[in-house]
Amino acid sequence: MTVPVFLSRELDGTELTLDGPEGRHAASVRRLRAGERVDLTDGAGSVAECVVREVVKDALRLDVIGRYTVEPPRRRLVVVQGLPKGDRGELAVEMMTEAGVDVIVPWSASRSITQWKGDKVAKALGRWRSTAREAGKQARRFHLPEVAELASTSHVERLLSEAALGLVLHEEAAEPLSGVELPAGGDIVVVVGPEGGVSADELDRFRAAKAVPVLLGPTVLRTSTAGVAAAAVLMTRTGRW
Repeated sequence: MTVPVFLSRELDGTELTLDGPEGRHAASVRRLRAGERVDLTDGAGSVAECVVREVVKDALRLDVIGRYTVEPPRRRLVVVQGLPKGDRGELAVEMMTEAGVDVIVPWSASRSITQWKGDKVAKALGRWRSTAREAGKQARRFHLPEVAELASTSHVERLLSEAALGLVLHEEAAEPLSGVELPAGGDIVVVVGPEGGVSADELDRFRAAKAVPVLLGPTVLRTSTAGVAAAAVLMTRTGRW
């Protein structure tokens, strides 16, 4: 069985207690028992390998049997995700987290049917971040992805201009994603449009910010699946897969 992963801010010492929501989930939902293995991480690369010593109400008492640190990737993959309809945003975040995307940036594109405004911003960001956190634990990721604040088109332009490589998925692009030259280091930023796609004005602005329009494949993917498909191509080409 795969060793379960839980988040903890406290990783120092030879004995640890996993309590709060994580401990409650481990004890009451996962029903872990004495002698079973668990891994704790701070989500920033530090890992404590543990064995359950005792199960108490809504908590685990753990013995630490090892520690190590996972280095961050040399080339970060940043996906700018145009806001999809309904719960497809959480689906996109879940799959991109499982695939290893390092930063997910929600983007309020001109053709986004869904718009986050007012109180919706904090609630929607909370759902995306919770999804990323849970998917990261399921995928045994010790560097959890960052879900950034809601970005405007101007903000996306800045991200692209500062990236080692900026890419925009576009159905009319001539260059395939599988053939674009990749940088040796730095951020690779990929823009995924919403259901209506990237507008002509947005594409012009992104091109001016040094971004390269690329074709993902011969078929048109949903906005909720295009990001993970692009991530799969880039993870393979960078050697991270």
